[in-house]
Amino acid sequence: MARMALPAVAGHERERAALARAFAEGRLPQSLLVHGPPGVGKQRVALWLGQLLVCEDPRAAGPCGECRGCALAGRLEHPDVHWFFPLARPKGASGNRLASALEDARAARLEAHRAEPLAPRDPDEITGIYLAQVHQMRRAVSARPAMARRRVLLVGDAEAMVPQEANQEAANAFLKLLEEPPPDTHVVITTAVPDALLPTIRSRVVAIRLGGVPADVAAAFLSEHAGVAQDRAAVVGSLCDGSIGRALALLAETEDEDGARERAARLVEAALSDDEAPRWAAALAAPVSGSRGEFAQTLDLLAGWFRDIAAQASAGNDAVINADRLDRVSAWSAAAPRAAERAGDALDAIDRALEATRRNADPQLVTLELLFELRRAAR
Repeated sequence: MARMALPAVAGHERERAALARAFAEGRLPQSLLVHGPPGVGKQRVALWLGQLLVCEDPRAAGPCGECRGCALAGRLEHPDVHWFFPLARPKGASGNRLASALEDARAARLEAHRAEPLAPRDPDEITGIYLAQVHQMRRAVSARPAMARRRVLLVGDAEAMVPQEANQEAANAFLKLLEEPPPDTHVVITTAVPDALLPTIRSRVVAIRLGGVPADVAAAFLSEHAGVAQDRAAVVGSLCDGSIGRALALLAETEDEDGARERAARLVEAALSDDEAPRWAAALAAPVSGSRGEFAQTLDLLAGWFRDIAAQASAGNDAVINADRLDRVSAWSAAAPRAAERAGDALDAIDRALEATRRNADPQLVTLELLFELRRAAR
C-alpha cells in the first residue's frame, strides 16, 4: 500500500460508490459540486475523487491505492491534481507579485497539510479565493497532463470566490473556465454554502450532497487518526453532529468538552428564560473579536442542545445525544413546549448565526438576535 499524507476517507460510502461506478461506466460529469455542512469531509471526498481520476488501475470501489498515481495523489504531489483553497491575502503584494505570493502561500499550505493533515485552520484568519488564483487555475489546466490521462482541478470552499457581493471578479473568471473546460479536465468544487455561489456557476455543475457521518464513524476516526482515547473520542464523536472537522476543532480549542457544552448551555437557559435580562447579559458576554473559532464552536454545541430538546419531546430519551445530561434536557423540553414542532426554525436561526460569524459579524449582536429568535421558536 502506498504511503499517504492524507488519512482515509471516513464515511460517505454510498456517495463514493456512486462516483466510482459512474467513472467506471464513463458517466462521471466533467464538473461536480460537492456540498454539505461544514467539516463533514467534502474536500477529503474531492481529493479521493481526484485520486481515482489519476489512478493507473482503478477498481470498482475506487482508486487502487497502490499505483504511482495513487501514491502521488495521496501525498498531494501529483502534477495533474491541482488543489486550490482560500488563502489570506499576502501583505504588500499586488499585480504579478500577488499571483506569485499567493502561489507560494498555497505551496506552503500544501506542505503544512502533508506534515499535519488534521491540523485545524485558524478560524479567525480572513481568507478568500482571489482573481489571481483563478488565473492560476486556468493556467494549470491549459497544459497537457504531465502523467495521467486527465487533469483534475479541485477548488475547496468555493464560496470564498465571492467574499463580497460587490466583488465577483474571481467567480466570473471561474465561470468562464466552467463554460468551456478542456476535454481532458475534471473540475470538482466544494462548498458548505452553495447559495453563495453565482447561480450561473451552480447551473454548470452536477451537485452531490454529503451529510454528516455517524457518531461511531467520527469516534473511530478520532481514535485511529487523531490519537484520541476511545472514551473521549466517543464523547466528542457524539457532540460533533456528524462533522469530523467540528470534532477536531473542539479538540484543538479546548481540553474540557464539558466546559464547552456549559457555555452553550448557558445560551439555552438565556433563550428559554421568561426574563429578557439573561439574553442581554449573554450577548454582552460574547467575544467582541478575535474569537470566532470559540464562538462558532459554542453555536455548534448550542445546535446540539436544541436538537436534544426537540428529540426528547418527540422521541424520548433514547434520541438524546447529550445522554449524560438527561435531567437538564428534560427540564428544558418542558419549558419549551413548541421545541419539537419548531426545531427546524431554531436550527435555521443557529445556521444563520454561524453564517454571520463567518462574515465577521459582531458576535454580540449575533448572539442577541439569535437568543430572541430561539425564544420565539421554543415558546
